This record gives sequence, C-alpha cells and structure tokens, in this order.
Amino acid sequence: MPKKRIDMILDILNEQGYVTVKYLTEQLHFSTATINRDLNLLQKQQLIHRHYGGAELVKAQSTPLVFRYHKMRPVKKLIGKKAAELIKDGQTIFIDASTTAQCLAPYITNLKHLTVITNNMTLASHLSEHNINCICLGGRIVEVPFMLGGIDTETQARSYTADIMFFSTSGISESGKIYDDDTYLNLHRIMTENSKQVVYLADHNKLNVHTGRILFDLSGVDAIVTDHVFKSETMEKFHRTKFITVETPKTQR
Repeated sequence: MPKKRIDMILDILNEQGYVTVKYLTEQLHFSTATINRDLNLLQKQQLIHRHYGGAELVKAQSTPLVFRYHKMRPVKKLIGKKAAELIKDGQTIFIDASTTAQCLAPYITNLKHLTVITNNMTLASHLSEHNINCICLGGRIVEVPFMLGGIDTETQARSYTADIMFFSTSGISESGKIYDDDTYLNLHRIMTENSKQVVYLADHNKLNVHTGRILFDLSGVDAIVTDHVFKSETMEKFHRTKFITVETPKTQR
C-alpha cells in the first residue's frame, strides 16, 4: 500500500507540478500525517521539494542529445526495424524528433511514394537523399543541433494528417502511463489527434522513468514497440493496444 500511495502522489505531481498537503489528503483520502510522511520520504529521495505547505517535483535535467543518441543504440535500432514493418507504400507518416524514432530511417528508404513529416532536421535531410518526400516542420531549435519545437512547429503540425505516427518520450510506467517532456508534449498531442494510427516506441531503459508530465496512457496508442515484456495485467488492461516485443538478449532470458 505505501508504494501504491506514493505512486499516486507522484502521478498527481506529474500532472499538477505543485500540490498542497490538503489537496493530496482530499484526493487520496489519507490522513495529513500519512501524506506528510510520504512527502518526507520523497524529499529524502530528492524527488520533490517541500515548501509552503505542499510539494513540487524536482525538475530533472534532461540528458544531452548527443548522449541520448548513443544510449541504448543497438536496442533502438531493433525497435526501429520492427516498427518499420508497420509502414506501407504510399503512406504519410509523422516521425517525431526522438533518437528512438530516428532509427526508423534505414528501414524505410526502400518504400515507394512515402511522405514523412518530422521535426527532426537530420532525419528529413537523410530521407530526402533517398527520394522520400519529406516535410520538415518549422520552428525554433529546442535541442541542438537538429530538433525543432515550439508554437510554430505545433501550428504547422496541425495542418497535416498522417496514416501513422511514430514517437517516443522520456518514460513509461509499468502500469502504462506515458510521461513526456514539456518541450514536445503539445506537439505529440497534435500529431496523435491528426493520425489514424499511433505507435509508441520505448526501450526498457525508459521503464518507470517519471520525468515530465503524463501525456496519456497506453489506451492512447494503437501499438507499442518495445524490448520490455509488460506484466500480463497491464496487457489485459490495455487489450485494445498491440504489444509488439522485439527480441534482444534481455527478452530472451
């Protein structure tokens, strides 16, 4: 029960940013003493700051892009290869700027009459060299050297529709909640709304990383491509979502 209660507190903090002790006691129906004890524990773990009768999440420093590009690279390539099998000739697809989704590139260059819409300048440049019709969403560079974001990017994304969207975020919980950085949260929502099919990509290193805010849970995607084997209760809960597991030394154990 304590772990479940603390997870609920973290979920609320991810959604609200800052909450009071009074708000938590009313929402979770536990005593002030119990909530204070949980918050003190979270503060000791350096997950929150306590002040003004409440608490706020410690803002996590995002990993620099150059490190994310190389982190879990072999697994990301396997995920990209498996995800590419979902794409057909003639389709229009959103691919976000994540380093995971970028791994789709080598496996879609042979497709015909494909249109790719992305906020990743490097991806757009690479695919255009392979005669793929690429639309690079404009906007400001939010992560040097090639990731675009902000209001202009979001506005342009609204004007396009796609057959499939491929994206990744900062993390996902074992219970199926998808966490996203504020930089891309609105863009991901727009791409999701404007796509017939939504595919989430996540290696096991993203499991139970609670940074950013909750975008939605796995009910908001049609499929997840991952090297993590989710618990049976999670897959049953999201039975409408297709769980596509890539085989790695980790999943084969």
